[in-house]
Amino acid sequence: MAIDLLTVPNILDFNIELKLQGFKVYTIDTKQNVVRSYNRKDFYKICIITGHNIIQYAEKGFEVNGTTLFFGNPLIPYSWENMNQQTGYTCLFSESFLKGHDRSESLQESPLFKVGGNPIFSTNEQQRQFIEQLFQRMLIEQDTDYQFRDDLIRNYINLIIHEALKMQPAETIVKHKDAASRISIQFLDMLEKQFPIEHADHPLELKTAQGFADRLSVHVNHLNRAVKQVTGKSTTTHISERIITEAKALLKHTDWTVAEIAYALGFDYPTYFNNFFKKMTGTPPTSFRQ
Repeated sequence: MAIDLLTVPNILDFNIELKLQGFKVYTIDTKQNVVRSYNRKDFYKICIITGHNIIQYAEKGFEVNGTTLFFGNPLIPYSWENMNQQTGYTCLFSESFLKGHDRSESLQESPLFKVGGNPIFSTNEQQRQFIEQLFQRMLIEQDTDYQFRDDLIRNYINLIIHEALKMQPAETIVKHKDAASRISIQFLDMLEKQFPIEHADHPLELKTAQGFADRLSVHVNHLNRAVKQVTGKSTTTHISERIITEAKALLKHTDWTVAEIAYALGFDYPTYFNNFFKKMTGTPPTSFRQ
């Protein structure tokens, strides 16, 4: 039986709450007869699940039995087939929630989340108990009104990430690399290396699918097909979303004028940037900054 393992009783309330807060944690128990759903294009996922599972993640296949720690990237399609009863915990979060005011490298660069990385780990009993305790603490904290609740939850997520970084990847991995995966990895790596932007007088160099294709020495149609096949999103969508993420960071954390930010992000005129920002976010950059 193929399932999503991300179930909540009231899907509408769940999606609204997740979008507003940028974070949600809950328990998993497949004995519950509920359809689970969330917007995978917006949120990263970490879950720890005990059971027998077959997982397809991008070009990799896994069969795991026992307790599995899984890191889901919203850009990479996956499917999950459970072979028996499942129990555990899941948390969903946006990159902006986890990073807070930190403008360091994107989660796309993390070995746990990046395309071509190893997102699945088998845990021993000691690791299982430790990680499940962190999830249980997040469950408690998300319902409190503690002033620094988000900071505390971020610390718990980072503890889980660091615990995984100390582990060895599951030995049952079956890897199927192909040309589409390789070119997608190269594109995402090249895109991410342009950020963060540190100087207003150095405009973004690569900002179109054609520009990346030229740099990678491939036809733009080939690049677009490969990226869409592996990530489920178009090349242009990846570029636009990464630019808007950087735009938000610059508006929040610098005193640059909107015109300076527009120039730094490769826009010839501030009006073009204003229209782009409003189309992507629903609000003009000046209102977002306020």
